[in-house]
Amino acid sequence: MVGFFNEGSDKLFVDYAKIELKAGDGGNGAVAFRREKYEPMGGPAGGDGGNGGNIIFKVDERKRTLMDFKYKKIIKADNGENGRNKNRYGKNAEDIILSVPKGTIIRDEETNRVVADLVKTDQEFVIAKGGRGGRGNTKFKSSTRRSPRFAEPGRKGEELTVILELKLIADVGLVGFPNVGKSTLLSKISSAKPKIDNYHFTTLKPNLGVVHLDEEKSFVVADIPGLIEGASKGTGLGHDFLRHIERTKILAHVIDASGFEGRDPLEDFNKINKELENYSKVLSKKKQIIVLNKIDLIQDENQIKELKSKFEKDYAIYEISAISGENLKELLYKLYEEVIITEGEITFYEEVDYRVYKEKEVDTIKVRRENDKYIADGYFLERLVDSTNFSDYESLKHFQKVLKDKKVIERLEELGAKEGDTVSVCGIEFDYIE
Repeated sequence: MVGFFNEGSDKLFVDYAKIELKAGDGGNGAVAFRREKYEPMGGPAGGDGGNGGNIIFKVDERKRTLMDFKYKKIIKADNGENGRNKNRYGKNAEDIILSVPKGTIIRDEETNRVVADLVKTDQEFVIAKGGRGGRGNTKFKSSTRRSPRFAEPGRKGEELTVILELKLIADVGLVGFPNVGKSTLLSKISSAKPKIDNYHFTTLKPNLGVVHLDEEKSFVVADIPGLIEGASKGTGLGHDFLRHIERTKILAHVIDASGFEGRDPLEDFNKINKELENYSKVLSKKKQIIVLNKIDLIQDENQIKELKSKFEKDYAIYEISAISGENLKELLYKLYEEVIITEGEITFYEEVDYRVYKEKEVDTIKVRRENDKYIADGYFLERLVDSTNFSDYESLKHFQKVLKDKKVIERLEELGAKEGDTVSVCGIEFDYIE
């Protein structure tokens, strides 16, 4: 048997993180001209700027938690290099690749939208795109503009704050009250080595184990800690870990059949199911196998018969002793059978690229009137202003043409702008001339 996910009790399991991401800005295009021996002021020769670095999430099978992001809250990629003379391009910045465990969900904090659900080995997702490098003045040369004295600035890299959530991907989830024997069961059926002791909340992090029945039959089991009454509302450890059984195919509901601690097994069963329903309707509808554990402690056979009679109409029931190994083989083959039956029924989030609405902001041009002043701004116009040399006739002419092409002039006139009015474009003020 091969177990995994056991990093030792001295290591911290982290399944939630919030981080700020800033992709690199693109380098600025260069304004330059050829200077040759007999041609002191030749044509334009400014190269383009390099692209800024992307930030990419990638699934790494070796990762088991989000521990890497517990202390590193801000991640920035490098900017692209500026363009240079002699039509030399600036160097593109290196991408940053962030390794995450399989099952990591990425949400945009601002909208709470899921932008990626990373569930495949080596899956990659570009979460923040680096800015494109600006064009050098060579690119603005035309038949009517022989010596452009302006270039394009690099675009800003995308930035956002994201929430990372880890939802374990397992076939079978072990649920039940603390101390019913879930960790002991996991340790017996796999090579996982969870901490086991005779007190509540021994398990402080989810544990995964791989069960091998033979060379071609295996499945993954997750022991989920902290399920007590009120878990769905944050009591105990349950609220933190209930998310980890959302993707399991079936649930093995472990019950202490012995009643050794003076608890009512049926009452415990109903309480756990109520917590599952309160947390998620999906969880409440998952198929359950009833596992009556600790039968080695039962002296009266009528006790187990009476308990079974309360479940047998609705559930498959297996009587086991995790300590002695009694009836474990029969249970495992039943679990495997159910896993195969439910294969393909587990759904994941579709990738919802946040750029669908982010890019709308990038292209937005806002035109409005405030008192006696007409104002035009927005990211697109900011870039236009940055790339304009207002002391150069050709550059200013290009600026005015873009305003006309983008219908900024038309929108100003619709608001009532007329000869002599003050117009502000991203803080640069002009007198409006018809």
